[in-house]
Amino acid sequence: MPVPAPNLYPDFNTIRLSHACLNVADLAASKTFYTEILGLQVTDETDTHVYLRAMEERGHHCVILQKSDQPGTVEVMGFKTFDEDDLDKAEAYFNAKGRPTAWVDRAYQGRTLLTSDNMGIPLEFYHKMDRLSPIHQKYALYRGVKPLRIDHFNCFSNDVDASVAFYSDFGFRVTEYTEDEVSKKLWAAWMHRKGGVHDMAFTNGTGPRMHHIAFWVPTPLNIIDLLDLMSTTGYVANIERGPGRHGISNAFFLYILDPDGHRIEIYCSDYQTVDPDNEPIKWDLKDPQRQTLWGAAAPKSWFEHGTKFVGVEPQDSQLAASPIIAP
Repeated sequence: MPVPAPNLYPDFNTIRLSHACLNVADLAASKTFYTEILGLQVTDETDTHVYLRAMEERGHHCVILQKSDQPGTVEVMGFKTFDEDDLDKAEAYFNAKGRPTAWVDRAYQGRTLLTSDNMGIPLEFYHKMDRLSPIHQKYALYRGVKPLRIDHFNCFSNDVDASVAFYSDFGFRVTEYTEDEVSKKLWAAWMHRKGGVHDMAFTNGTGPRMHHIAFWVPTPLNIIDLLDLMSTTGYVANIERGPGRHGISNAFFLYILDPDGHRIEIYCSDYQTVDPDNEPIKWDLKDPQRQTLWGAAAPKSWFEHGTKFVGVEPQDSQLAASPIIAP
């Protein structure tokens, strides 16, 4: 199917992705991984939750670790709106789409609207979050891979065309996409609000499930340093794919797994997409430079492993097309 035309005047204004709540088994072990290995900063913690932010972020949190009896699942993905009125407009919009809506209390956030997309992915929208003092020049605090900010979500979808159409309608714009040449259906798509390559991406597969959360780092050398750190601190088995440079997005990347199996991408060097008349870039599914510009194929686990959303049962994709997979 053709990529939808961008909706430049959506019913409400989403600025960017904001945060995710990840369910974990061992809060202490997860805190160690996210602070000492990734390098996120703790902004608050309780017996059941740890709140974290990256070095450039002024908002209270970009990741919430939640102790749960369903570890390795995702509770919710969060997005920030331009103003308070957008929250009421978003409620009306999702109600009109037949999606459930509820106003929920969230620590360190103002009014928060909980809803879900057409596949059932739990989403929350807010405008106000507690603001913290800047720490981007407190270099004594930098550790791990030195993450600067949360960059994007990527989710498995069992119908990428339907997911792209849904998000396009409320203002997400496609920057790059992969199409199956036989069926002409979308195999994957990258969509943005903040002016990078993506805030949200969708990949064909059993879904909905979270594929990964990505964090932006200063340089590719930070990724090399992280590999040295992980390989000498007991986390070598958590390294899944990379380092490399994507064909799609042109970003330098590394994929790792946290202690509960949530996939994390370490990411830098993509490009600006602010201009509304940018044409989406099309990739062939069998192009060996699509996954990695240098031609290295991704492992099978990268196309199969994902983490479920709480209360949402994934469905198999009906699109049988297969990408290039490493032997």
